[in-house]
Amino acid sequence: MGSGFSKKKKQAKMLQEQFIKMQNQLKDVETEGSAGNGLVTITLNGDHEMTKITIKPDCVDPEDIEGLEDLICAAYHDALKKIKDLSMPSIPGMPDLSSFGF
Repeated sequence: MGSGFSKKKKQAKMLQEQFIKMQNQLKDVETEGSAGNGLVTITLNGDHEMTKITIKPDCVDPEDIEGLEDLICAAYHDALKKIKDLSMPSIPGMPDLSSFGF
């Protein structure tokens, strides 16, 4: 385990430091997801916490609560996808981890 191992260990440490730095930067990021052509808009921060939800009165129909619930879920998933896209940039040679739930 000569210098090759030492070099790999240094590279791993650098990658870990870069990953931690990226995670810290993402905490300050906010992204918006929407559904129904903007009828429902949700804002998430980098920790995947919802910070704001906007529902336009046009989509509030007491006879169709399920439709509103679907719009809220779709807007949330739209915002979540955008956060995940920001947090997992494509790195050449790295496998796509999204199929594993990352």
